[in-house]
Amino acid sequence: MTVESKANGVSSGRAGASRFRLDGQVAIVTGGGSGIGREVADALVDSGAFVAILDADEENARAAASAIGPQSVAIVADVSDERSISDAVDQVAREYGRIDVLFNNAGVNKRQPTVDMPLDDWNFVVSVNMTGMFLCAQSVARHMIAAKRGSIVNTASVLGISGGWYPNIAYAATKGAVVNMTRSWAVEWAPFGIRVNAIAPGIVRTRFTEAMVAQPTLVDKFEKLTPLGRLGDPDDVVGPVLFLASDAAAMVTGHTLPIDGGMLAQ
Repeated sequence: MTVESKANGVSSGRAGASRFRLDGQVAIVTGGGSGIGREVADALVDSGAFVAILDADEENARAAASAIGPQSVAIVADVSDERSISDAVDQVAREYGRIDVLFNNAGVNKRQPTVDMPLDDWNFVVSVNMTGMFLCAQSVARHMIAAKRGSIVNTASVLGISGGWYPNIAYAATKGAVVNMTRSWAVEWAPFGIRVNAIAPGIVRTRFTEAMVAQPTLVDKFEKLTPLGRLGDPDDVVGPVLFLASDAAAMVTGHTLPIDGGMLAQ
């Protein structure tokens, strides 16, 4: 099965809202079974794309694909495993003929003070948030380089730009790495028509942050740190990702876009 597309990774002269569309394109969303990944996968389909949902949790991946509909498929893959992610990406390219967009989103966290953090916890966060980000981008870029087009959107975090407001060394370090990998890939792959950007969400209400948002004192603290006065929701992330993935952002590469309600503006 080949999905035809008019998109070629460069400005086509189309005007207006149509430049934000992704009609006929093929997208991969890692961590697409829940939270931000699932919201973005749904929105990519609404924007006209076919979406491969990659997730280590088979139940979540299949539930997401079933809910989103026939323009999506679930693929079980561990982003920290080179063979697993390479096979999954190759499967998408083989079955659907192309890969136009990667939302490089899968991530984990182990939040502890540095002096108390076991090395195994540090290595686990690095293996997913940094090595996994690298492996996904590497595998997808091989196909995009051959096609001389593509857009990659990485999920960083405000903690990759700021030192943070509580002990979170592994997450902050790996998300800081994502910011700089984004810059490096943007320069490395620009000659092949590939754009690479990142988003940096603040605190978004998902299963990933449920333990935090269940504590009223923490919610109050972070709402006061946010000029817009509230925490984010997954659908707050959708618009920025669609913009960066689309031809509307044809001249945008190497940037990290905070989605933080103004936290970093202070």
